[in-house]
Amino acid sequence: MKPYILVVDDEPEIRNTVREILEDEGFEVETAEDGSTARSARRNRRPDLILLDIWMPDVDGITLLKEWGSDDDAEDLPIVMMSGHGTVETAVEATRLGAYDFLEKPLSLAKLLLTINNALKASRLKQENISLQRQTSASATEPTGKSLTIQQVKNDAERIAQHNMPILISGESGSGKKLFARYVHEHGPQKNGPFIVVPMGSIAAENTDIELFGSEAGEQINYGRLEQANHGTLFLEDIDEMAPNTQARLMGALEAGSFLRVGGSEPIKPNLRIIASTQKTLADEVSARSFREDLYFNLNGVPLKIPPLRERPEDIMDLLNYYVDYFSQRHGLTYRNFSMAALNLLRQYRWPGNVLELKNLVQRLLIMGSEGEIGQEEVAPMLSLQLQATKKDVSSPRTEFALPLKAARERFEYDYLLHHLLETNGNVSQTAERAGVERTNLYRKMKILGIDPKKLP
Repeated sequence: MKPYILVVDDEPEIRNTVREILEDEGFEVETAEDGSTARSARRNRRPDLILLDIWMPDVDGITLLKEWGSDDDAEDLPIVMMSGHGTVETAVEATRLGAYDFLEKPLSLAKLLLTINNALKASRLKQENISLQRQTSASATEPTGKSLTIQQVKNDAERIAQHNMPILISGESGSGKKLFARYVHEHGPQKNGPFIVVPMGSIAAENTDIELFGSEAGEQINYGRLEQANHGTLFLEDIDEMAPNTQARLMGALEAGSFLRVGGSEPIKPNLRIIASTQKTLADEVSARSFREDLYFNLNGVPLKIPPLRERPEDIMDLLNYYVDYFSQRHGLTYRNFSMAALNLLRQYRWPGNVLELKNLVQRLLIMGSEGEIGQEEVAPMLSLQLQATKKDVSSPRTEFALPLKAARERFEYDYLLHHLLETNGNVSQTAERAGVERTNLYRKMKILGIDPKKLP
């Protein structure tokens, strides 16, 4: 993808010369001769970098720098200032206000290209950092496991990644849909662009349009996630939670290849891949008229189904080892091995919360347990399992039965709420509805039990 650069300068000769040089270097370039034209060009399309002259007839560059520095994307949109009458004080002021660098005229070709390339590289690193911070639950970079089942899904994902079509990833809660979305991103032509995650179930319905499409009011522009994902991938997590009006707006954008910001009048045309995920059968949601049929068929152009963990038990050992290493190396927790009896128990477990439940189990075992080998007696209570009685002791009681009533009740409540939070991806409203309790009471109970729905592994 060619980086898009906006050149703002009131001197035609400089504008044209810089444009020719940058286009020869493989950049896409737009020019503006004054502040008003620059504002319009930036409103119509988000640049990857701006070259901004300080002295212009209508609005000076420092004023524009201040104005644009207050926008949401200021951190990762580099602005390089230019001036033929600059002073040290001007350069310092521009840098203080957020300019990436300051170039003096006449421009040195070598310095111009070096500054632009360094600024674009720094911007990409910032975008990657922002994207990683948004992915609070992602830890692996690719799916773990050697089973034929998971290898086939990985092969399908790699093949799909080569074609820039919308993808619909389906699978149970905790099965790894977000991980596979990133896997597709990293194996496709957009791998050097941003990976932007939008958890539809966590956004208030009244804010969804602004979150996705952005907004503008006067000169104030809020770039939505669609524009933030330009040259990269937009991952719409739990697409079935999208509000009906936003479904209609997204469908219109997919059909037209462009969209309007909320309050905007000029069409925006980003270049990106869209991946959506759902843990529901979206065809059933269409039949129930809770999801648009045309949007379903558009997103389902290339489907990818993630198998539940119970269908690939041969991967459990690899996953356990991966997360023990992960928590011991990255979080400083004590490294521990599983006994053979514990491993057999874990292989037989049905894993309703899939890989996410397994990860959470390993973390709890390393935090709550002592040093030494992890036995089945330690594992079973955390899975709410009853150990099989042996022939020598047919009346062997459940481990919880040895606890005082209050402790046993708290252990059950912890496991019960954690199970439903995992199944709903941390959605407190849905968990409260499943549990038949008021949301305020649920928050109080989670605080007592030490459960934070925003920090589920």
